[in-house]
Amino acid sequence: MTQAHAPALLARGPWDADQVHAVWRDEAFVADEAKVGAADAAIVALRDRGSPSHDGTGARLVGFETEGDTLHVELQPLRWALRLVDGDASATISALCVVRDSEGRWLAGRRAEWLASWAGRWALGAGGAVDEGESPFTTLTRELDEEWSVTAQRVRGEALVRLPHNLIMFIGQAWLAAGATVTPDHEHDAHAWWPAEIDDWPKEADEPLRRMARLLQ
Repeated sequence: MTQAHAPALLARGPWDADQVHAVWRDEAFVADEAKVGAADAAIVALRDRGSPSHDGTGARLVGFETEGDTLHVELQPLRWALRLVDGDASATISALCVVRDSEGRWLAGRRAEWLASWAGRWALGAGGAVDEGESPFTTLTRELDEEWSVTAQRVRGEALVRLPHNLIMFIGQAWLAAGATVTPDHEHDAHAWWPAEIDDWPKEADEPLRRMARLLQ
């Protein structure tokens, strides 16, 4: 089942909302029998450790191209649980909205232990699956509101990347107005504002998070 996928920077912004064009196929992605079985097992494992056994529809990246300062992505529906398949997430696409405050600090949250992915780990900003029919840019602002109950002053798309297990990430960056406050949702059990200087981050900030932040500087 495990497949090797080289991590890659697929496209580099910056892009504003009107520079990210998403087209959706009508037909859903059909996974092979082995992947369907692995997704079923992953959902059962989540239920067994007390996590809500949510499943549903996510998005798969079929293809992309850059044209001048515009990013075009072609997406199709697929089963959400396919992102949990070990070694190959079937090019499921998610969005990550890295958040900065007016002083340049970075919003970090520790993900609750019951979550399906990156449980118990610190992460930057807000992130989640692209919903059916949605542009990945819209996912940035929706997740920011859902996870932190805040609206950004400015949002920018930064990069499209592929992770080693063939999960695609649309990465954006959001800046909050001076005095803006955040309220974490139930998916976070702790949060902090890390210093603007990455070298001054605490020890819980692992190397992948530092590399991500440096990509965005």
